[in-house]
Amino acid sequence: MAKRTPSIDTKNLTAVQLMELDSCTRCGECVKWCPTYAATDGKPGLAPRDKILRWRQYMNKSYGIRAKLFGPQEIPQSELEEFKDDVHSCTTCGICGTVCESGINTVELWEALRANLVKKGIGPYGKQNMFPKLIGQYHNPYLKDQKDRLAWVPDDVKIEDKSDIVYFTGCTAGYKQLTLAFATSRVLNKLGIKFAMLGEDEWCCGSALIRTGQAHVNDMMPLQVAKHNVEAIMKKGAKKVLFACSGCFRAAKVDWPRLLGKKLPFEVIHITEFLADQIKQGKIKWEKSIDKTITYHDPCHLGRHVGVYDAPRYVLTHIPGVNFVEMERIKEFQRCCGAGGGVKAGIPDLADGVAQSRVKDALETKADILSSACPFCKRNLMDGRDSMKADIDVEDVIELVAQALGLKLD
Repeated sequence: MAKRTPSIDTKNLTAVQLMELDSCTRCGECVKWCPTYAATDGKPGLAPRDKILRWRQYMNKSYGIRAKLFGPQEIPQSELEEFKDDVHSCTTCGICGTVCESGINTVELWEALRANLVKKGIGPYGKQNMFPKLIGQYHNPYLKDQKDRLAWVPDDVKIEDKSDIVYFTGCTAGYKQLTLAFATSRVLNKLGIKFAMLGEDEWCCGSALIRTGQAHVNDMMPLQVAKHNVEAIMKKGAKKVLFACSGCFRAAKVDWPRLLGKKLPFEVIHITEFLADQIKQGKIKWEKSIDKTITYHDPCHLGRHVGVYDAPRYVLTHIPGVNFVEMERIKEFQRCCGAGGGVKAGIPDLADGVAQSRVKDALETKADILSSACPFCKRNLMDGRDSMKADIDVEDVIELVAQALGLKLD
């Protein structure tokens, strides 16, 4: 009698990740820090260590000694579906990896497990399954026409056809959060920085596909996205590419070189890094004072994923009139806003619950403004604030810079 085919396989899992599954000591440190576990009052199955244990058990049932002797044990489809729900109920913020006593790279592990399941037809979660079709057909996740990539640009903003610097707007700023795009472009003009934009040649950065395990669905691989965007940027003559979206920044900084298998031919810079350098060189002349108490939320993609912590703080603390205060959890230990990893699109109630926890952190500082450097963080923190009916403004760092330079935000 032929042995049963294993219910799971090892596709998308590296040799290191297979060893990482065995390295978890179940110390429980990750449980204390996980934002989605906390937001669900400790829902069984959401703790990082529990997900690792379950997949390790699946591996043993499929490939362990008993499986070698007597054949793999069947894992019920309903059990795999439940695991899929739990592994997607994660913002991939990376805090579990930060505190992991075994040094497991959990962000890469969760994405690999998601991709493994998606390849078997299990997942992703909810509306996340629309990402490949939308990005493949429209080159953005918002059903918007590529011809409108620059429709937001106001008459007073000057854009070069070619330049050493390219501003990569991102789908969210270019289509949904126009204030961010207005602020970034006007600040660059104010500082005398010549820059070009990709317009119709700008495609989604691919982050949504990678984060939700859909890197190889519908022939719209992130590799194609990376290759297209890099070629479009090179045609503009860019030596530096500026990003105000932390998700796009992370994709360009980390994912594109890995997908392409080579170093990018230009420098990838977050707008806060660029502004911090401008301030240090004495090139910013402030025109207005923002007499407010401001606290800062580290976006996971900008902070833990890439390591940019100081630049946004440097910018905020140099804006006239700002009284800068920190929340209790900051930098590598900050609490996620709740929007990442596809959670905002797939499980909005969970995203809102995590956001409320972060807004509570901000309220404890008595700050007037909760600032961040990512459009997804801003949107989700605003939603959490509104759900709580809390009295605190939510502003991106670049928007505050624009205000201090006397610029319009509409």
